[in-house]
Amino acid sequence: MSLATRVVLFDLDGTLIDSAPDLAGAANDLRSAHGLPALPLERFRPMVGSGARGMVGVAFDLGPDDARFASLRDDFLRRYEERMTRETQVFASVLPLLDALDRLGHPWGVVTNKAGRFTDPLVRSLGLHSRAITVIAGDTTPHSKPHPAPLLEAARRAGWSPAQCMYVGDDLRDVQAGHAAGMTTVIAAWGYLGSGEPIESWGADHIIRTPDELLNLLAMA
Repeated sequence: MSLATRVVLFDLDGTLIDSAPDLAGAANDLRSAHGLPALPLERFRPMVGSGARGMVGVAFDLGPDDARFASLRDDFLRRYEERMTRETQVFASVLPLLDALDRLGHPWGVVTNKAGRFTDPLVRSLGLHSRAITVIAGDTTPHSKPHPAPLLEAARRAGWSPAQCMYVGDDLRDVQAGHAAGMTTVIAAWGYLGSGEPIESWGADHIIRTPDELLNLLAMA
């Protein structure tokens, strides 16, 4: 870690917030519209980091190359937009971390692949927008993660160099984007994590099991 680490940037879904209930709810609403029974939340949770692709994939066992995918995805997103603040909450264990960062003078921000039409109202509804130094959505820049552009834009808006930033996320793309941007990378092991290779193989600089461990990393800087 750089001795000058100042800014902590977070992924949103699975890292700062637990949005799985609303995402799974929208997917099950869509299943119901097609005459299918609801699936348990546990089926959806690991794939939340893959967004609509993951939710539609679990709900209907198909991928983006299926002719039905685009229509199902659009219907899913419409249903999600209608309910996205119903059950979503900041992780209870993350709230003390954000309070501590504010108290210690460590600016923090959000970099997510979630489109701005969802990100902005959701972050505002959770009371995070006024506290974050910057919020970068999936369509803020021409590229989304794992491209480094969103992280570099977040650093630029925050007024710090990428080397002074760390990026905390729960998906391989977060680690890839962070490395490409020249930032310290941290895996939030309480997140959704997908269903691929073990997180130890992602090549992050650090893995933390609980949010308060991040304060230990900052104290080491």
